[in-house]
Amino acid sequence: MRKDLTNGSPMRLILGFAVPMLLGLLFQQFYNLVDTVIVGKLLGASALAAVGSTGAINFLVLGFCTGLCSGFSIPVAQKVGANEMSAMRQFVANSAYLSVFSAAIMTTATALGCAGILRMMQTPADIFDDAYIYILVIFLGIPATFLYNLLAGIIRALGDSKTPVYFLALSSGLNIFLDLALILWFDMGVAGAAVATVVSQAISGLACLVFMYKKYPVLRISREERKLDFRLCGHLFYIGLPMGLQYSVTAIGSILLQSAVNTLGSLSVAAIAAGSKMFQLLCCPFDAMGGTMAVYCGQNVGANKLDRLNKGLWACSALGAGYSVIALVAMVLFAPQCAMLFLDPAEPALAQLVQLTTEYIVIQSVFFFPLALVNILRFSIQGMGFSVFAISAGVLEMIGRGSVALWLVPMFGYTAACYAAPVAWIMADLFLIPASARCIRVLRRTHASHTQALASSPNT
Repeated sequence: MRKDLTNGSPMRLILGFAVPMLLGLLFQQFYNLVDTVIVGKLLGASALAAVGSTGAINFLVLGFCTGLCSGFSIPVAQKVGANEMSAMRQFVANSAYLSVFSAAIMTTATALGCAGILRMMQTPADIFDDAYIYILVIFLGIPATFLYNLLAGIIRALGDSKTPVYFLALSSGLNIFLDLALILWFDMGVAGAAVATVVSQAISGLACLVFMYKKYPVLRISREERKLDFRLCGHLFYIGLPMGLQYSVTAIGSILLQSAVNTLGSLSVAAIAAGSKMFQLLCCPFDAMGGTMAVYCGQNVGANKLDRLNKGLWACSALGAGYSVIALVAMVLFAPQCAMLFLDPAEPALAQLVQLTTEYIVIQSVFFFPLALVNILRFSIQGMGFSVFAISAGVLEMIGRGSVALWLVPMFGYTAACYAAPVAWIMADLFLIPASARCIRVLRRTHASHTQALASSPNT
């Protein structure tokens, strides 16, 4: 079941790996929409607002966890590409130790500090209690987040992008059932929605662990390979921390932008909220391309097939360009109809709301290719082992969004807010394009020097 991405057509391999990831992401987006509907319909607008008010801090913390786990899987993919299975298993064991340690620290810190964070974010008093109980339960479930994301990342590092989709489907279906059961039957309110999320992810992670043990003998770790190795832990943190911080830094820019949009009034807030839901659906292919390139580059660097890196980048960029054109044409033609998927037909200011939402969707779509490059290049660089660059790109995105939020939105209003994300993507690309080329050159020089040293060694 292990898939080799170091031989064969890069375009065919990337497509074959990305499509299952795309299906999983689309399924997750569908679940998120259903979850929102369940909370809003069963518990009312106040509960929905309470859950929504935790979105930024939720992404800030859980995004860091997800990025950290993704980083831990990069050395695993590189050792798979090098066919060094014992070293791969050592990385797997030490990534598990680091995940347990990180989960314990983060769970304790966030659970103790979530009330203060909500006050700092000026959470309205009428929804504060619901927001607190919801985010507290979510943060107590951080170990489940680590469990699923670490195991899914390791499976993908082995070249299997299909299996994580099955467990994501299990988690999503179970989450919907538990949402209904805990809210309707046990009257747990927003706490029930949070418990449903944590329990479903924990069960999915445990099922993933059992599956890995039974179906991947290559992952069965010997006593010697299970030893804690501080050198390997340092390398894992070197790769994982920048990837985790990248999510958190990006979230800071989003928080600044949301604060600026809040000053424009409820119609602007609602339009960008509705447009963002459509945007999340449209961007799933870019996320799948990024995740694919991390594994593709990791395996090929491990196998020292560095000539395949540029080929993979060009192939995936072509896919990104093709999809960007299709998405743009579709949104120019059908953006108003897509906006109505997320808007209430009984809204008094419906016409203006549709107009604002359409403007947001179309402007984002015009700049989809720069977004495609952000995902493709950033994850490729991480797969090559240069994850520190991810923070630099994330900081530039934060500066881009923050600059628009602080200076342009007050001057030019809603339209400026629509351009905040495109400005962030372009700023990141201006760094990532030369950075990716430099990373490949460094790898080639390192490989050439290593080969030359081996050739001149008296033992060869």
